[in-house]
Amino acid sequence: MSSLTRDDVAHLAMLARIDLSEAELDRMVGELDVILGAVAKVQQAPIDGVAPMSHPLPLTNVTRPDVVRPSLTPEEALSGAPAVEEQRFSVPRILTED
Repeated sequence: MSSLTRDDVAHLAMLARIDLSEAELDRMVGELDVILGAVAKVQQAPIDGVAPMSHPLPLTNVTRPDVVRPSLTPEEALSGAPAVEEQRFSVPRILTED
C-alpha cells in the first residue's frame, strides 16, 4: 500500500512549481513511494557508536612546506619574452577599456 496519494504528489509538484500531466502524477505516486521506501531503509541502518564524519576517507593537506628555494631572476625569466614592460611579459591587448 502506498503511503503517498495522488493529491500529495500534486501538492509537492505545485510547491516545486512543476507542471505535471495527469499521467505523470499517476506515475510519480509509485516512483516517489519507491524513493521514500529506499530512504526509510537507509534510516534503519545501525549507527549506534558511529561518529559523524564529513568524508568517508581521511583527508590530509597535500601541499608542500613554503620554503624559499633558488629560482630564476626576473631578467632570466623574461630573457626569452618577445616583449617586456616594467619587468613583466608584454602581450597584445585583446579587451578594450569600455
